[in-house]
Amino acid sequence: MNTGTQAAKEAGNMVDLDSNPTKLIEVVEIGKQLLMTRGALTTFSVANDVAKYFAIIPAMLMGAFPQVMPLNIMRLSTPHSAILSAVIFNAVIIILLIPLALKGVKFRPASAAAILRRNLLIYGVGGIIAPFPGIKIIDLLINAIHLPGLAMPH
Repeated sequence: MNTGTQAAKEAGNMVDLDSNPTKLIEVVEIGKQLLMTRGALTTFSVANDVAKYFAIIPAMLMGAFPQVMPLNIMRLSTPHSAILSAVIFNAVIIILLIPLALKGVKFRPASAAAILRRNLLIYGVGGIIAPFPGIKIIDLLINAIHLPGLAMPH
């Protein structure tokens, strides 16, 4: 180690600054943590999107198709407030996910099945559950402040 052309030394320094082969274990752990963080955020995002669409599509369709009214389980006030609530919720949740993205998901040596099960339980289920109360609260706030064109007509 520590021999070769200057370009080769600089390329090697990007990975192994201390000429210490045990650093490879740390590099692999960091790579796994990055992969797990990306997977967790993707799982949360996909689950979150599915839940948001399940929440707002019935509210959007109830004006044109009154038959879908029973599917509006969240009882969102209007199609406009449903869409605005989902957009605001999305903006808030992205901001709330920034610390997780920066910190990363903690790496713990475990089997791939155990890691997948844990990520699906925390980030998948969390991504499905979080939009429902979040969007409903925002919808209630929108209607409480009576934004013109968005609140339920009296």
